[in-house]
Amino acid sequence: MNKCKNYVIDTNVLLDDPNALFKLRNGNENKIFIPLHVLLELNKFKKDPRLGHIVSKVIHHLSNNPDDFQILQTDDVAPSLKQQVDNHILSEIRASGISTPILVTNDQILQLQASLQGILSENYKGSVPFKSEAEHVTGFVSEQADAFANCFMWSDTGRPIFFGHNGEKMIDYQHKIWNITPRNVYQNLAFELMTDPHIQIVSMQSEAGYGKSFLALATALYLMLEKKRHDKIYVVKPMIEIGQKMGYLPGGVEDKMGPYTRYILDLLLKLHKMRSANRIFIDPAQNPPQLNPARLELLPLNYIRGMNIENAVVIIDEIQNMARSECRALLSRMGEGVKCFCLGDTRQVDHPYLNAENNGLNWIVNKFKGQRIYAHLVLKGEKSRGPITDLVIKAGL
Repeated sequence: MNKCKNYVIDTNVLLDDPNALFKLRNGNENKIFIPLHVLLELNKFKKDPRLGHIVSKVIHHLSNNPDDFQILQTDDVAPSLKQQVDNHILSEIRASGISTPILVTNDQILQLQASLQGILSENYKGSVPFKSEAEHVTGFVSEQADAFANCFMWSDTGRPIFFGHNGEKMIDYQHKIWNITPRNVYQNLAFELMTDPHIQIVSMQSEAGYGKSFLALATALYLMLEKKRHDKIYVVKPMIEIGQKMGYLPGGVEDKMGPYTRYILDLLLKLHKMRSANRIFIDPAQNPPQLNPARLELLPLNYIRGMNIENAVVIIDEIQNMARSECRALLSRMGEGVKCFCLGDTRQVDHPYLNAENNGLNWIVNKFKGQRIYAHLVLKGEKSRGPITDLVIKAGL
């Protein structure tokens, strides 16, 4: 029979895994203690836009399970949490009277300090990087019993099975859209979802460089110009700056959006070279060509309210920089004959008031998963847009 262990949990463990409380308790096998200064640190971090959503999960678990842990009380409170509180945490452990306490922390300096004071410590072995809903729901299931609308499952032969409108289907063929041959199976499945007439809204999550925007634009040209299922393409993008602000931009809407949408024009010109798309330009021979607003329009999010979009392909790029209310306002503008592609990466949230969990892409996956007209896919691959981007992704920069 295993001997009961007395675990004292550090702040970084709870931030790393809000479920650490339950994992370390292991049913009723072990006892869990939380220093008062850990709660004070959590209170400080709740206003951090990058950590607030994780802190709320931790507080939710603590509030709903008060019998699963014990708070270590102390009268010696740190005068300022801007200062190092490790010594106060160790003091709480020493004064607690706990028999053989084990401090669980991923802070190696704190572990060293604990050992100098005769306190046992260990790393939290369950540490995993935080995954948002958009990353966690990959579009694949491991068992047929877990299948939901428009998901995939790997077959015994290594080929994907699609659970679509007409039941199960083996994807043993390769799409070719606007003269683009998919680089890998995930891009092929993205084409499968975006060209399926029964699916009206598709969301895609991936790190930069896996071709979300390129694939979506190619599909939009294919659906409008070749299949003639739609009359127009809209590209909507939140205008969030990275780094220092550029300040006021002169000119009209197109001029103001220019710095934010230049890559869209570059991708369209690349697609135009692969297969002629003259109708999206006023004069294809012009350098650079000007987009034909009757066929393709770039819109800032601010201009959406009051619009009624019909018979169009709508590409929402960098949707992770949109709030839930903005997503609701935008998607509620979609009328009949609309195909919508929502693209983003929850690990690249640039909006100052959003985070990896509270963002547009995550809300869409959370609320729409399992609906018949919706599909979600996480794009993967060994190669992205180039060797430097590959290195950034591999190294975790």
